[in-house]
Amino acid sequence: MKIEIRNPHDIGVAVRSARKAQRLRQDDAAGSIGVSESFLGKIESGAESVQWGKLFQVLEGLGVRLTVDIPDEAGALFAGEAIKRHGREQRRRAREDNDES
Repeated sequence: MKIEIRNPHDIGVAVRSARKAQRLRQDDAAGSIGVSESFLGKIESGAESVQWGKLFQVLEGLGVRLTVDIPDEAGALFAGEAIKRHGREQRRRAREDNDES
């Protein structure tokens, strides 16, 4: 099901709904995802400021995918940026692998 996300509260409702659909208590879900119950509660209540990395960890842990609808003319720019970022990440991993050797 696709829903429009307009604000943090909407993300909170989506996260809470996904958790409840899986019949998970908030503390159990937080523990299995690797975040605190307090953090999960902040997301579910639509807190204005949360850490992006942890937010995406929660979304992934509950099987929630976030998609963004961008204007068509921005699509090519986005694709180019994604390719550049992928290349940078590959080079970083290669350096880390070499450092460990």
